[in-house]
Amino acid sequence: MEETNIVDITEQQGTAVVSFKAASISNAEQIEAVGKSVKAYIEKNKPKRMVFDFEGVKFFSSQLLGLLLDIRVRMEAGNGELVISAINPQLYRVFKITNLKKVFEFFPDRGSAIIGKSSN
Repeated sequence: MEETNIVDITEQQGTAVVSFKAASISNAEQIEAVGKSVKAYIEKNKPKRMVFDFEGVKFFSSQLLGLLLDIRVRMEAGNGELVISAINPQLYRVFKITNLKKVFEFFPDRGSAIIGKSSN
């Protein structure tokens, strides 16, 4: 894989899990590589549920929000869903400020996101 790929995509209990290998996701080339990897995975595997796991991520650029929205549309076109797990409170504020907290479902950790149960 190329140097710019900062994401791992695995399958756990029938759910696609996208996890980041970097604490900061701000480089345009990195985000483009993430997009290519995730879109290729969706095209090939047609998952019904995809978890974006933000465990360990401390910063991301607004470009990543655009990518998440694009991936969400692709997932919904295939009757799938995209959810977010383990996002830190500072990053969650970005979703609140942009009103995207109403667009995505959030889970406290990867395990609960995979089974679809929030702690609320």
